[in-house]
Amino acid sequence: MNRDTLGKFVKEEVGLLAGLITLACFLLLGKASLTNMSGAVLPTAFFFWLFLIMLWLSFGVVKHADCLAIKLGEPYGTLILTLSVISIEVVMISAVMLTGDQNPTLGRDMMFAVLMIVLNGLIGISLLCGGLRHLEQVHNLQGANTFLTVLIPLSVLSLILPDFTLATERGTYSTTQMIFGILASVSLYGTFLAIQTMRHQGFFMIPGGDPEGEHDHGNLVIRSVPYHACLLLLNMLPIVLLSKNMAKIIDYKIVAYNAPMALGGVLIAVLVLAPEGVAAIKSATSDKLQRSVNICLGSALATIGLTVPAILLIGLATGSKVVLGLGQVDMVLLITTLVVSIVTFSSNKTNIIHGVVHLILFVTYLVMIFD
Repeated sequence: MNRDTLGKFVKEEVGLLAGLITLACFLLLGKASLTNMSGAVLPTAFFFWLFLIMLWLSFGVVKHADCLAIKLGEPYGTLILTLSVISIEVVMISAVMLTGDQNPTLGRDMMFAVLMIVLNGLIGISLLCGGLRHLEQVHNLQGANTFLTVLIPLSVLSLILPDFTLATERGTYSTTQMIFGILASVSLYGTFLAIQTMRHQGFFMIPGGDPEGEHDHGNLVIRSVPYHACLLLLNMLPIVLLSKNMAKIIDYKIVAYNAPMALGGVLIAVLVLAPEGVAAIKSATSDKLQRSVNICLGSALATIGLTVPAILLIGLATGSKVVLGLGQVDMVLLITTLVVSIVTFSSNKTNIIHGVVHLILFVTYLVMIFD
């Protein structure tokens, strides 16, 4: 690599370099500081430092996902982004379950937080921004219906049905039911991926649209698929590793301000989902609602489709207790969210009222955390 090429790479990937430097600092020097935190100034400074760096890295993830989407076409571009981010979430949950303190509701709480953030927060902001700028926006009705057709039974089987089974205590599955839950989740999500990537790709693109014109290159520099795939993963790696440090800071601040513990999971989920959030809002604002729908509904579906098998397999392998069933308040919020999502995507056009409704539900979720 000559000097000019290296200079261009540094200029294009300055966010990645900043993330790697920050990661090295926290790996070498941050452990002692984070273990013995006190006061308000240092933890607050660490929080804003990490938040800005992780957000910068998120923009890098989105940039390379956009390049992959241009190279591969939809729905592969958004699928790569979705699976990458949700896989990070699954790995983080699995690592805590295997090495951390026993927390039988960890997987459930993270899944529910991601669903509320994606289905209400991200969809709400995307539809509101798109509606304010373009009045009405069009998406492929068949694609949205396909997402919801799989998402609804997965949500019910994973987060609602366990509260009504009689074989074990409330919120849990028996061994036979856990095996069935794994097979059902894998079968439903696997079938959906086959539909999305092979048999019915057209469901996830605007009817009659030009696949090559779906993405405006703008200032993007398009290179090879392996190049963008590697750099997408490299931008995501510091986000994953730094999120553990961020979690310690958030936990400290929560205890210091006597805030609800569930708030920590929400903040971590927001940071993990930042790449998808940026991509979804950017797409809706650019009048590319179909990509925004693919990202948001795809993230919600992948969250359950990948997380449930992982935590149930860990529960079976370790013999640890896994609680999946939601409490009554969260159950009402989930059902309401699913019903509103059906209504929102019952037509191929959306406007600002849909965004406002989803945002109100998201704010309701946040309010219930503090009550």
